[in-house]
Amino acid sequence: MVRTLSTLLAVLGAPSVALACPVCFGQNDSAMAVAMNSGVLLMLGVVAAVLGAFAAFIIYLIRRANLV
Repeated sequence: MVRTLSTLLAVLGAPSVALACPVCFGQNDSAMAVAMNSGVLLMLGVVAAVLGAFAAFIIYLIRRANLV
């Protein structure tokens, strides 16, 4: 209860400028917007790598089962 109340007060007490991203203010070329885009691309790359590794492992298991 105390944690929820303190979080609510922190969100409501923060200025509105602190809650908006640079894209909301029309600064698409700011350093924070570039970093945000880089972070999104990095996360997509990690997800693609994990899914690719999982698919490669499944293909490996299928090929190995066919050898038997």
